[in-house]
Amino acid sequence: MKPATESVSDPAVLPWLLAEQRGEDLPPDEGAEERTSVREVRTVPAEEAAAAEKAMPAETAAASPLPLRRNRDYRLLWGGAGLSLLAGRATAVAYPLAVLWATRSPSDAGLVGTALLLPQLVVQLPGGALVDRWDRRRIMLVAGLGQAVVAGVVAALLLSGHVLLWALLAAAFVEGTLGVLFQLAERAAVPAVVPPEQIGAAMTGNEARTRGAAIAGQPLGSGLVTLGAALPFVAAAAGQLAAVLCLFGVRGKLQQERTGGTRTALAAEVRAGLVWMWRQHFLRAVMAAVAVSNILFQGLNLAVMSGIQTAGGTEFQVGVVLSLSGAGGLVGALSGGRWTERLSMRALVIGGLAVWALLMVPVAVLRDPYALGAIFALSGYVGGVFNVAGGVYLVRIAPDSMRGRANSLAMLVGGGAMAAGPVAAGFALEGLGPTRTILGLSVAMAVTALAALISPALRRGPFAAAD
Repeated sequence: MKPATESVSDPAVLPWLLAEQRGEDLPPDEGAEERTSVREVRTVPAEEAAAAEKAMPAETAAASPLPLRRNRDYRLLWGGAGLSLLAGRATAVAYPLAVLWATRSPSDAGLVGTALLLPQLVVQLPGGALVDRWDRRRIMLVAGLGQAVVAGVVAALLLSGHVLLWALLAAAFVEGTLGVLFQLAERAAVPAVVPPEQIGAAMTGNEARTRGAAIAGQPLGSGLVTLGAALPFVAAAAGQLAAVLCLFGVRGKLQQERTGGTRTALAAEVRAGLVWMWRQHFLRAVMAAVAVSNILFQGLNLAVMSGIQTAGGTEFQVGVVLSLSGAGGLVGALSGGRWTERLSMRALVIGGLAVWALLMVPVAVLRDPYALGAIFALSGYVGGVFNVAGGVYLVRIAPDSMRGRANSLAMLVGGGAMAAGPVAAGFALEGLGPTRTILGLSVAMAVTALAALISPALRRGPFAAAD
């Protein structure tokens, strides 16, 4: 993102610029210094003012922030979280595969997979409140060490040859819970290590990291399982320990000081987060659009799998389509910062939904995996851009004391909605078949785009006053 001094007309930058001009959101002593400096400038003689103006370019250059590639704290936070994500993606594949090969029971494998994903639904809200309450660095350190210990225990269990289903269920749930806490704390900590004008670039890097971990983690986990069921968990333990070492190198606090008042109950803090989110009209409308699109895309994935199977295709061809979708998302994430500088958030939301609706139509009739892969790559590209824009907006609008809860609510709505897609699509596929089901999904996406276009909340803009 451009510095605030160069983007005064950008509504995404305006609130921070106004806050700086008023001395808001600064500690009392810093705000006083800011206001004093303004008064002093107004009384400086003309000769001194001219001299100061000549010296300003050099001072501005000296005060400009370091590029992210030279920002040590951001690189360590980015790298540590990336290693943790990669380890988590690998074990997400390895858990059900290891159980399936050990027990020959698809239902047992499904139970373990569900236990791993269940924290995404039940831990998000309290997890966000804890991230806003506790020290974020400690949360990440404890979560990383905990995940390493869990992975080591699972590896030892598999090496022993005694696969205890209850133990794997418990391990998967604990690992999933720690992973949720780690991700929430890391997302909330990013603004503490980068200046405001670099938030867009930082979110672009984070989204690219997430997409890259998804692309690399799944084949890594499945490949290591073929060599030995315990190997993915050994690798995951090593990755989590490396992530913890990176976090030890991050200097400074990763949140603002919490001042004043007695700490309220956790339930009250969760409720406060819900109330805050409800008052953000624009954000609420965007989250609703994200939830609907996630449901539709989960249904589309299942419909494409069914269509390829009906046409005599193979599991490998399905993997090609999904891999190209991930690659497109990675490219979209890398270019997301440029789109957020050129288009408003409202334009990105409406445009993304419209493009998705148009791309779904040919999927209804195509069965060639490479043609489908190209369409899914374009869809993934749009998704990557969309995620970067949403991440930047959420970081900017949420105060530091609310950032954990804001992220947890966004992830809960987006992730929770995904669970409904395959179920609804499964019934539709049995009754209508792949072609008509996909056409129905494209119509639903078009209706969502139209609803976003006429939505009063989106027309009011992202920084309209909340009720």
